[in-house]
Amino acid sequence: MTRPRILLLIPHLGGGGAEHVTTLLAENLSGEKYDLHLGLVTKAPDNAGSIAPWVVVHSLGARRVRNGAFRLLRLIWQLRPDVILSGMAHLNFLVLLLRPFFPLRTRVLIRQNGTVSSALASGELPFWTHLLYRAFYRRADWIICQSEAMAHDLCDVIKVPTRKVAVLPNPVDADAIRSFIESPHLEASHGPHLLAIGRLAHHKGFDLLLRALTIVKLRFPTADLTIAGDGPELPRLQLLSRELLIDKAIRFTGRVHNPVRLLSGASVFVLSSRHEGLPNVLLEAAAAGLPIAALPSSQGVVELLRARPGVFLANEISAEALASSILECLQAIQPGQRFQHSWVDEFQLERAVHVYESLIDAALAEEFA
Repeated sequence: MTRPRILLLIPHLGGGGAEHVTTLLAENLSGEKYDLHLGLVTKAPDNAGSIAPWVVVHSLGARRVRNGAFRLLRLIWQLRPDVILSGMAHLNFLVLLLRPFFPLRTRVLIRQNGTVSSALASGELPFWTHLLYRAFYRRADWIICQSEAMAHDLCDVIKVPTRKVAVLPNPVDADAIRSFIESPHLEASHGPHLLAIGRLAHHKGFDLLLRALTIVKLRFPTADLTIAGDGPELPRLQLLSRELLIDKAIRFTGRVHNPVRLLSGASVFVLSSRHEGLPNVLLEAAAAGLPIAALPSSQGVVELLRARPGVFLANEISAEALASSILECLQAIQPGQRFQHSWVDEFQLERAVHVYESLIDAALAEEFA
């Protein structure tokens, strides 16, 4: 019997958590069960060859996602996939806009990687984004959220039927991370070493983290901060670090192909986002056993982290609250201390892949019913 053909779509490799999740799925869904394809709407970077050989990679070479409509439609008609899984909001809009032109029996699953109400209220998105959600998300066969809170928010804000929404865990290769970081190797001198990872965008709150660091350094003068990632806010953040006179304590690494390697040298992982869904980097830091200081960036994050050992959750979104949570953390832990964070096991790669396969099979069953 012919294997069902699955097309997973992301803008490109080497991006943020959403791209990483989709790539993990492409490489770990059953190659015996499915014919797996990964579509990169924009130009593929040099590491495209690192994808598992049983996954067929298609690079469409569009300059931007919104310029890739005709190339994407041509690919879909060439492959005629049974199921399409799209992994990011702006790509979801494009896929669902084109949905009426797909082969009739193609099922479309989209993954929502942020809390809709917070994103819309932030003022960072165009005013018409709410209309796009309302107009297009109903065209999906299933919408995947990472927490119950995110799913309820999605249904309330854009009035999507609950029967179309599935709550699935982000896949995290916790065993691989734990084996990679068998023991911390903190630098012997100075510190503590704070670590934050993410796209350098306003909603990630790195400006709040820089301001928080000025408060932390009053108590820990040798504290330093590594921020891994790139994005449009880099010049502004570099300028702010100079204005705050902490630029000597800040390291901007740019995009890091394997950010896991940064985790072993950190004293604390900091989640400074103003709003989030459920970021994979938080789960990876937990798998590495790092103490975590975090802002309450979504109800899903709060529900996951509240009252966990080794987690220090701020009570509001502000630089002062973040500084308090970091200081509470640093005063409570020993240098190099790690935590079990057993709650991350529910996101283990094998379990997450299994539930994703169950949803794909359900979508296929609907198609052939």
